[in-house]
Parts: sequence; C-alpha cells; structure tokens
Amino acid sequence: MTPLPLCLPDSMTAEQFLKEYWQKKPLLIKQGLPQLIEMFEPDDILELALEEDAAARLLTQAPTKQASKPQWQIKKSPFTEADFENLPAQWTVLVQNLEQWSPELGQLWQAFGYIPQWQRDDIMVSYAPKGGSVGKHYDDYDVFLAQGYGSRRWQLGKFCDEQTEFVADEPIRIFDDMGDIIFDEILQAGDVLYVPPKLSHFGVAQDDCLTFSFGCRRPNLMQIIDSMADIATNDSHLFIPMLLPQTAQASGELQAYSIESIKDQLLQMLQSERGSNIIHQAVCEVVSKRQYDVLVPEHTPDTDELMQALTEGATLQADYSNRLIYTQHPDGVTIYVNGQRLDDFDDKATNLLMRLANGERLQIEDVRGVEPDELMEWLENGWIWLEDTE
Repeated sequence: MTPLPLCLPDSMTAEQFLKEYWQKKPLLIKQGLPQLIEMFEPDDILELALEEDAAARLLTQAPTKQASKPQWQIKKSPFTEADFENLPAQWTVLVQNLEQWSPELGQLWQAFGYIPQWQRDDIMVSYAPKGGSVGKHYDDYDVFLAQGYGSRRWQLGKFCDEQTEFVADEPIRIFDDMGDIIFDEILQAGDVLYVPPKLSHFGVAQDDCLTFSFGCRRPNLMQIIDSMADIATNDSHLFIPMLLPQTAQASGELQAYSIESIKDQLLQMLQSERGSNIIHQAVCEVVSKRQYDVLVPEHTPDTDELMQALTEGATLQADYSNRLIYTQHPDGVTIYVNGQRLDDFDDKATNLLMRLANGERLQIEDVRGVEPDELMEWLENGWIWLEDTE
C-alpha cells in the first residue's frame, strides 16, 4: 500500500483543521477515504460478528414503544446464527476493534496522521439495513464517520453536557431533543464526517450500509490516578511515614490543619522530580494500553520466511491494533507498547521502533544490523505487520 494522503478537503491543511475544527465543529470531507470503498461488504461484517472472539453488539428497535417494554434491546457477543433470525425491520450490528481482524483496514489510520497516534482508539463498524440506526446520541470523544458501503443520512444538532436528559429505561444512551439541526446530508461510500465530542448526531441507513467509526480517545483523570498508584507502590521512599507538626487539641479530633499539611506534602511530592517521573510513566502507560485483548494470528512466518519476504521487497509497518509510542527526555528515548515500558532496546532498535510508531515503512536496508530473532519477536508480539509485495 502506498502512503495515504491525509483525510482532509483539498483546500485545507492539517494545521487549519486542528485550529478551526478539532473539538470545535463538524466537517464533511467528501471522498476523504476512497480506499475504504468496497473493502468490506455487509456479509463480511455479519460473518465477523459470529466469530467467538469478536467484540460485537446487536441493537434492535421495536416498531412502537410499549409502556411496559423499552423500545431498544441490546445483546452482546458471542452470537450464533440464530441471533440474526427473525429480526425486526430496524436493527444494527456493531463490531469493535476492526484493526485486530484486518491489518489492511488498520493502515487507513495513516490518513488521519495529523492526530497523534496515542489519541487513536479503535475502528468500529456499524452495519444496518435500510432504516437501521442507533438513535440520537452523543459521544465523549472525537470520531470520524467514514462510509464504506451504501449510504447513511446524518443529522447533527446541539452540543450536549452532563445535564442532557436521556430517554428513561433504555439500555443505550439516547435522547429525543437534538436542538436545531445544523447538518443534514447523506454520505456516500468514501465520504467522511468529523464529529467533535458531545455534538449530538443521528444516522439512519438509507440502504444496506457499512459505516466505519475512527474513534479518538484521551485518558480520564481516574485512569491516571490508578496508574500513578500502581507505579508508586514500587517506590519505597513513599512508604516512609510523614512528619507532621502537632498542636494541642482534643484527642478525638483530626484538625483541618493536619489534613492541609498532608495535602501540601503530597503536592510537593507530585511537583518534585520523583513526582514528575511517576506522572510521566503513568500517562505513557495509560495512553499506550490496548482496550481489547490480543488475538493470536492464525499464521506467523518463521524467521527465515520473514527475512526472505523482506529481501523480496516486503515491508514492516506498525500494527495499528497495538499501541506503540515513545517519549523523548534528557536521558534519551523510552518505548511503550500496550501499556508497558520497555527499556532493553539498543539505539538501533529504538530508532526503528520510533520510525514505526511514526507510521514509516521499513525495508530490508533499514533493518540491517538488527538481529532477525528480535524482528521476529516484534512480529510475534503483534507490534508490527509484514506487508508482502503481492
């Protein structure tokens, strides 16, 4: 696969998009991802949803809402073929983490190269027959809605917040009031719609259609705090009891002064070099963690086959179903993969992993000087993907 052009209108730069649209307002990108057209058909997704390890959901919508029964029903995988029999007219199947099942699809993340890799979540596909939908809703993350097959009508409305009222007693977060409609268009295969966080949107299949959601994510504070606690447990210095000033007081009282003193020492630690290192590592581990379990590939070439393929023109690329990132600091570069800090790479290997994380393709000339067994380990761990010339 040749390098992909960025998924942006021809007249727009990445800097302009990030300044004017990112997390601010939606953008329609006509034919922004033509590579997606007919990459999959509906039957491909239905077959994938039946896979034992697939992360999938089936949403069905009753034609009318009965007083004692919710309008929507949801079932999570694993599925059997019986789950797709006798369905109502309006239904949708959603499959997460498509990169895990199709490295070729994962490579389309390159078209969104203006978004840092650590903010990419996963690619979800939504299949629905005519009239299918998942209701009026909003997401807490940025998403690029790419039409891959058929067509879908999208309406965008108001920005939502914590006070937005959802329909009661439904298994999914939907609401009725989208406010003034600011966008109402039908996307054809290859079209892409960027939707910022908390913007209400509503998509309805116009025919058998596949919509691929390229979702972006950022950590929440609770994830960072949890990771900091895990890392801090390995620092014996933090287990030393604090020294606290004492004043005369009732024996049963915990004074606000004591709590403030403890808080001050905690903040001092966080602002120290020790605290900075803990925060740094916590953030890196959180943003590089996988959301889904690793699937073991059916076939992995052995070391000789790998080197032979590279000799014949194959390339190595980052596997976008994994999380490969790096950080630079005064002492050098640290590599993080799938939530783990890895420190045992020499300069050559570190440089190659940085290039892979940045989306580069490596050829046989690039990997000379690296032990074939080390490359093989990267491949077996799922960090990289071998793209043949065929």
